[in-house]
Amino acid sequence: MSKGIKRDFARRAAAAPVRRAEAVVDEARELLHKSGELSPGKAMVSTAITLSLGFLCLLAVVAFHYPQYLTTPDLRHKYSVDVLRQALLGGLLVAGGLSLANVILGRKRNLNIAAFVMVIAAVALGGSRVPVGAFPDHTPYIGLDWFILDLLGSTVLFVVIEKLFPLYRGQSVFRFEWQTDMKHFAVNHFIVGLALLIVNFLIHHAFGWLVSSKFQQMIAGIQFVPQLLLCVLVADMAQYWTHRAYHEVPFLWRFHAVHHSVKTMDWLAGSRQHMLELIFTRVCVLAPLYVLGFSEAVMNAYIIVVGFQAVFNHANVHLPWGPLKYVVVTPDFHHWHHASDDEAIDKNYAAHWAFLDYLFGTAVKTTKTKFPAKYGVVGDYMPEGFVRQQLFPFRRQKP
Repeated sequence: MSKGIKRDFARRAAAAPVRRAEAVVDEARELLHKSGELSPGKAMVSTAITLSLGFLCLLAVVAFHYPQYLTTPDLRHKYSVDVLRQALLGGLLVAGGLSLANVILGRKRNLNIAAFVMVIAAVALGGSRVPVGAFPDHTPYIGLDWFILDLLGSTVLFVVIEKLFPLYRGQSVFRFEWQTDMKHFAVNHFIVGLALLIVNFLIHHAFGWLVSSKFQQMIAGIQFVPQLLLCVLVADMAQYWTHRAYHEVPFLWRFHAVHHSVKTMDWLAGSRQHMLELIFTRVCVLAPLYVLGFSEAVMNAYIIVVGFQAVFNHANVHLPWGPLKYVVVTPDFHHWHHASDDEAIDKNYAAHWAFLDYLFGTAVKTTKTKFPAKYGVVGDYMPEGFVRQQLFPFRRQKP
């Protein structure tokens, strides 16, 4: 073999990894940045699953290595490590098997190779057998575990519910602009931790004097169920008036319009929020709960309730609610809040108790059609993309 041929061979061999990396980037851009529905039959759906699951498994392994910095203190004391290890092993097997099958079949090969590499990296770092020893309990943390568990739990639970009881049949799981809303989901999960820190600071340094300890003890002494119902009512009163302010104060609406710009309602739609709105709303809602002194058990239960309803009420779900729809906020009720139909503008503000809107005269009372005709902001002026939506409130408006 001549020297020229050898040099050409070596050059092509050296360029191969670069071309492979460029191909992965191109396919990843198509999957993550080209906003649109993923249709079955093109391997995009299974590829999205392998990439997501492989990435989450890799994050989970890292969290096992550094639990003091990456896990939430309130959650880590309630974990069953054995169950988490089994779930991680299952995720690795599914992601590895599915990505390998796609590679063999030549379906989105580059992205599935990337997913398989993440699985191999997770296994190389210890996989589901990473030892967890003693570690300090009062270190700064970012709640990576909560993000992983919530994404997996929400996906499995609400996708199943949407397929069993759909409002719009045939709506794709990976629908238009799902990529944008997934970015909102990821970023805002870590913003919630910041909101909790702010609330904790305000309670201990600014508002702690507002309520006496005897009153707080009285609230905490109420039986669990009535105390939880009272907690949800107090939270929803704060939520209602904060939410209403977002609609009636033009400056605040610029932030809230990001949330209303979603055009397809499903379990992921509620994640689209401006970061500053999320922080401000959480502070306004959580502060009175901590000030009044609701018990830790009730607060934990409330977090479960609000977490479920926040996702469920945006979901592509329809069920026969009967008279309950006048008491509790349901997907049907909240879908009308997101509608751009004339009769739905600035209506249905409540997050938990629908009767608050009937009480304050802001409920949608008449609807010419059974379900909204269209979702989104009137005029459809919100730009696409996570970063542009975060910058939208600060952009100069056209006269």
